Amino acid sequence: MKNFYTIILFFVAGMIFSQTTISERHMIAESELKASSKLINFQANPNTANYDITYHKLEFTINPNIYFITGKVTTTFKALSNMTTVTFDLSNQLVVSSVKQGTTTLVFTQNANEELVITLPSTLTTGNFATVEINYSGAPDSGEQAFVKSTHNGTPIIWTLSEPFGARDWWPCKQDLNDKADSIDVFITAPSQYVSVSNGIQMGTPTVSGANKITHFKHNYPIPAYLVAIAVTNYQVYEQTAGTSPNTFPIVNYIYPENYSSAVSQLDETVPIMDLYETLFETYPFHDEKYGHAQFGWGGGMEHTTVSFMGGFSRGLIAHELGHQWFGDKITCGTWKDIWLNEGFATYLAAMVIENFDGIDAFIAEKQDMINYITSSPSGNVYLTDSQATSVNRIFSSRLSYDKGAMVLEMLRFKMGDTMFFQALRNYLADTNLAYKYAVTTDLITHLEAVYGQSLTEFFNDWIYNQGYPTYNITAQNWGTGQARFVVNQTQSDASVSFFEMPVPIRIYSSNGSSYDLVLENTFNGQEFIVNVPFQIANLEFDPEKHIISLNSTTTLGSETFDLDKQVTIYPNPATDELNIQLPTDFSINQVVIRNSLAQIVLIGKENKVNTSILSSGVYFVEIETDKGIFFKKVIIN
Repeated sequence: MKNFYTIILFFVAGMIFSQTTISERHMIAESELKASSKLINFQANPNTANYDITYHKLEFTINPNIYFITGKVTTTFKALSNMTTVTFDLSNQLVVSSVKQGTTTLVFTQNANEELVITLPSTLTTGNFATVEINYSGAPDSGEQAFVKSTHNGTPIIWTLSEPFGARDWWPCKQDLNDKADSIDVFITAPSQYVSVSNGIQMGTPTVSGANKITHFKHNYPIPAYLVAIAVTNYQVYEQTAGTSPNTFPIVNYIYPENYSSAVSQLDETVPIMDLYETLFETYPFHDEKYGHAQFGWGGGMEHTTVSFMGGFSRGLIAHELGHQWFGDKITCGTWKDIWLNEGFATYLAAMVIENFDGIDAFIAEKQDMINYITSSPSGNVYLTDSQATSVNRIFSSRLSYDKGAMVLEMLRFKMGDTMFFQALRNYLADTNLAYKYAVTTDLITHLEAVYGQSLTEFFNDWIYNQGYPTYNITAQNWGTGQARFVVNQTQSDASVSFFEMPVPIRIYSSNGSSYDLVLENTFNGQEFIVNVPFQIANLEFDPEKHIISLNSTTTLGSETFDLDKQVTIYPNPATDELNIQLPTDFSINQVVIRNSLAQIVLIGKENKVNTSILSSGVYFVEIETDKGIFFKKVIIN
């Protein structure tokens, strides 16, 4: 019932901010939150940092009618420093009966820190390998709900969902986000009437062993502990084929028999989504094995490598979990502080499915829904603090990790342009230092900047590391023939950001309804732009395609008649090293004279940029002589 009540509370929160039924996107996030509101006191375990796992052989005995697991986990690891003991994360709810190295029985303890500490028979020196076999059994801790027994249509099922901290609840592992096993073999022994599911490809047909059968799965790609998964029930299997020759591969779907007909129809969306992602990014990262889905008891899904566990098979959920196979499974967030590298990307990829399958209007509506949710609170950082990274609720914040993370990607795409944005992401996915390993936010920044050719430090400080969003006020004025003047002002919702630098999209309209799109490269408050326009502006609209996170932004169209003096402007004011003179395009400068407060000439120029670095601080008067007359301005030099 705890799960049910949490979802109801989430519905109420959603009604408060939107007054509408909560969207499927938010339910995906809520299901991945796993209805856990407590702080999890799990930090990176220094006692597991001295070795690198290369292989797991995982042998599990499961009966869906009984909440219990019997396991034998054989792990090969490489010493990163001299070792006399090896430590694994393991819940104390599980009882270890023996540990062996070959035929040698090893001494071990299970301590109060939920660790299994094994004494090695001799010192394992740096760079050498060892293999230990751990035999254990028990009823896993149900608090994290990483190992769950339930029913569907009266039939029992056992399934696992370990993200973020639950793997240790059902098998001895290394839980930190700093190591992936290079490969795994999974053997599931279960009553013969059931079908077993795990990562990778099924090796042959199950082996009958009395009243049970043993199903073997092999996964030959690196995988972190939290993405290892199993499920056992009376599945019915539906197979599809995806990919482009020579990289074709099966999509294997494990479906409840009572849902088979409807699920098959829904799952047919998978192949075109796969085709889209392969076109935008690269070949499916695990094409040597399979992709697939396994139905389970959560309302949303979980992106277990090669087999996403799904409560149902809506297109949005299929798109989200499939997107994770690139962003989350191939490249995994290196800390829970970087969770947006998983969830922001998966959310944005699902939005791009809407863009490509349903059209621009539906894509705009999806982005508007995300913006509404993001701006329902004035604060909130995407990149987590150390404290926030211990809270499951905060890690899986649908407002920040999912929606704001996704909209930051939309803003990057708008800022960089499609060609550079997608090339940077393809480079990120292909980076051999990251592929099938871990990445942090700075790794993504490096690839974005390498393609963009400019620093994105200010952008990431504003939108990822700090909090809030801007509210824009855009004033427009028709400014002579074929020109318009825009002034861009903004306020910030949170004091952590003094100004959000961002290209600002504006759509202008003529009196007969014609439209024209402009982008104003806004870098400071009160910035003025005089730009060429194809017609007199009758109306204007801020960010019509919803590229920017903002709230209650407004536009104002000023009077169309001005004195010539107002058409000549100077900026910045106050100035420091350089003064810019902005004129209508049909004006030309003859001379610029700058006088001090005693009317003495201190500087003369002939260009629309004047070097003021030689001037002392104070108030000066600028005479701008043009072919249309002389104009007088006052400037402060700092």
